[in-house]
Amino acid sequence: MSEKFDVIVIGAGPGGYVAAIRAAQLGLKTACVEKWTNESGKAVLGGTCLNVGCIPSKALLESSHKLEEARHDFDLHGIQVKDVAMDVSKMQARKDNIVKNLTGGIASLFKANGVTSIHGAGRLLGGKRVEVTDAKGGVTVYDADNVIIATGSKPVEIPPAPLSEHVVDSTGALAFTDVPKKLGVIGAGVIGLELGSVWARLGSEVVVLEAQENFLASVDQQIAKEAFKQYTKQGLDIRLKARVTGTEVKRGQVKVNYTDAKGEQEIKVDKLIVAVGRAPVTDQLLAADSGVNLDERGFIYVNDTCQTNMPGVWAIGDVVRGPMLAHKASEEGIVVAERIAGQHAQVNYDCIPWVIYTHPEIAWVGKTEEQLKAQGIPYNIGTFPFAASGRAMAANATMGMVKILAHEKTDRILGVHIIGPQASEMIAQGVIAMEFGSSAEDLALTVFAHPTLSEAVHEAALAVSGHAIHIAQRKRK
Repeated sequence: MSEKFDVIVIGAGPGGYVAAIRAAQLGLKTACVEKWTNESGKAVLGGTCLNVGCIPSKALLESSHKLEEARHDFDLHGIQVKDVAMDVSKMQARKDNIVKNLTGGIASLFKANGVTSIHGAGRLLGGKRVEVTDAKGGVTVYDADNVIIATGSKPVEIPPAPLSEHVVDSTGALAFTDVPKKLGVIGAGVIGLELGSVWARLGSEVVVLEAQENFLASVDQQIAKEAFKQYTKQGLDIRLKARVTGTEVKRGQVKVNYTDAKGEQEIKVDKLIVAVGRAPVTDQLLAADSGVNLDERGFIYVNDTCQTNMPGVWAIGDVVRGPMLAHKASEEGIVVAERIAGQHAQVNYDCIPWVIYTHPEIAWVGKTEEQLKAQGIPYNIGTFPFAASGRAMAANATMGMVKILAHEKTDRILGVHIIGPQASEMIAQGVIAMEFGSSAEDLALTVFAHPTLSEAVHEAALAVSGHAIHIAQRKRK
């Protein structure tokens, strides 16, 4: 007779491991299945985010930004340095150590909370049974009252650019041992811009090929235009309406053919990163008798509370509808665990923040100005530039702005958009305000410490009604 659990989670990424821990906290007998294996053949928890995504990319972004500061900004502070260089192997070792510490930390949390960790590839069978195949091919079947699918996503591959030693996906781009002299990036989205920024700071000549006409089309376009200007200043060669048609690796270089408004084009690069998006991991996941429905793109169909069409089977994170964000997956994991335990939790999908960890950072929550126009929603705008912030001046980080969109009649905050220093941290103020249904006036009446970067949020809120103190505004009636 197979072992039975109250909850079995398939996948130990930021959605799965959080769901497993919360379920165990609620007194449910819980197991988490993960197939990721390290060089020693041991199970590795944390999924894409901790192993080859959010965490390692931020480590490299931080290291490369410090090099950039040392080379270009220290002198402004009166700090004299000479012959600053990056030891790429040491940078990579630091990144790997951070990953090791965090993934090991999840194993400790599983142990502390009583989560059973099962190493192998999980597959959902009919009747809420989970088949696990280990590294040696051995198969074990477990029974569950509830199954949470959290298998995440993988980089999309495209026929014109098959992966090789010189053509890599985001995982390969995190592991370069040398700085490419010339680097190509297909895709000017979050991943392409972050990875392109890392290697540009380290000395690569970076060309970014983006098929879309608008840069960062899903971002508020006032913010996107400022971002394009800043990235171009930093040396990123971003080419829009550039659709890659083919690649060829020859003599250690990649010839990239693409079309743009001027016709057929060609560039040669030492490395090429394919960063055109991610796809849900559902291959070999669902047995024919599992009964779980997929949509036309391979995502698992779920309702607003992450229930699939099969009772007792749930799905969260990148494998379902909505943004592919680690924090979204984690919140869904908590909600599902609590619903299994009989509680009535829910995710507010209108208040999920987005961040691009370039320099300057970009962060936003809620509606863009373009969305409000398209939906016919009347709104007021308040903006405040970091160029007018004393704290930003002190930090030599005056690029960018805070932009707040509020309903014209009710003053309720509809969107907050930031490009500038510490945007990833400051956006939480907008998220909290929107979560509580705040008006722009609520933020305007809040006392912010001085001098801080967050004062820009305060001033932008004041600007919604034309009352900003530290910038000149037209008087409103």
